[in-house]
Amino acid sequence: MSQASRVCSGYYSLNQSFVEPFQCPRRGDAAALLYCCGFADLKYCCSEPGSYFPYKHSYMWSLSVGALIGLGVAALVLLAFVISVCVLCYLFLYTKPQRLDTGLKLQHLEAASPQEGN
Repeated sequence: MSQASRVCSGYYSLNQSFVEPFQCPRRGDAAALLYCCGFADLKYCCSEPGSYFPYKHSYMWSLSVGALIGLGVAALVLLAFVISVCVLCYLFLYTKPQRLDTGLKLQHLEAASPQEGN
């Protein structure tokens, strides 16, 4: 194992304070945390080279399952809304009468006017 992968170079954190270079594993870390991982503004020791997430995989999956459940519920609500709108539009457009029957017969005015004049 190369020594370079075990040394994390110094970096500036998010609050612009400089973090000194350190060697993995740090004091208090597990012996399996041999590699330097992280980003330009957050570095830490990890057990897999090239790891960019300081969380356990089960923690990441629990977030994903919760997000999937939330998205599923939102999709069902959206689907129910779309179906309701489609049914209401169908009922509004196709169940109203096509022509109103007033019960009055229309007459031509020209035919009625000569009779009135006599």
